[in-house]
Amino acid sequence: MDSGSRAFHALGRNDGKMNLLSIQSHVAYGHVGNAAAVFPLQRLGVEVWPLHTVQFSNHTGYGDWRGQVFDASLIRELVAGIAQRGVLGTCDGVLSGYMGGADIGAAILDAVAAVKRANPGARYCCDPVIGDVGRGVFVRDGIPEFMRAQAVPAADVITPNQFELDYLSGRASKTLAQARDAVKAVHDLGPRAILVTSLHTQETPADAIDLLASDASGCFRLRTPKLPLDVNGAGDAIAALFFAHYLRSHRIDEALSRAASAIFAVLARTADAGAREIQLVAAQDEIVNPSRVFEAERV
Repeated sequence: MDSGSRAFHALGRNDGKMNLLSIQSHVAYGHVGNAAAVFPLQRLGVEVWPLHTVQFSNHTGYGDWRGQVFDASLIRELVAGIAQRGVLGTCDGVLSGYMGGADIGAAILDAVAAVKRANPGARYCCDPVIGDVGRGVFVRDGIPEFMRAQAVPAADVITPNQFELDYLSGRASKTLAQARDAVKAVHDLGPRAILVTSLHTQETPADAIDLLASDASGCFRLRTPKLPLDVNGAGDAIAALFFAHYLRSHRIDEALSRAASAIFAVLARTADAGAREIQLVAAQDEIVNPSRVFEAERV
């Protein structure tokens, strides 16, 4: 695998206008959910229509927060309002993240169906938030089953972490070969493109982290150094960037390289600053033109 310091010559160029509907949680302070996904997409020149499933003061990881969870009817009402503007046919894709309940999930899938009726070429990217290594399942009862049975089969692109890959596939991914088999099993559920946002197998060095991306063109791995930080929102941001780059380039290796390089650079700036929140605004130029580029290799 080759990594270096050259920049993409036209990273972030606008190859035609892109509109994305992003249905996720939102926080006023910090960056997670839509607060992590919308700005990076806008920085790439993407027009984003954000719908919030919750509005909290801050991420729940702080231990206390204020705000409220919105019900599924609000999502349907807002999508209907957008449809009344006659613009759903110009929507290129729908992005979803954390789902607070199966009713929210059903409303999101209804929104996807409405967009695809208006624009059959639109694509759906689902970040199947279920849990994480070391934490296990952290979503409400019924959500893991909803993801596997309904959301993932409806998606064109999914962005699970390693724990979620294992859950969705019903397999363990302790080796690269096992991870590839797990990815294939999840492809069989329906998604044409899969990005595994964090992967540590027996072949992964202790001081590194792997990402794995797969579609009909093949399976690609990208490796970056592991950074000394633990922040929220990086998964939401990389899912958004990967989806946008994949829609633009139609090349999964390029989308993987561009998204991962951008997020690594932002996280490196975050680590240098000793910040608890991902430094998306301070490091925004890295989203467009990362100072270090990591290349994806076919595996």
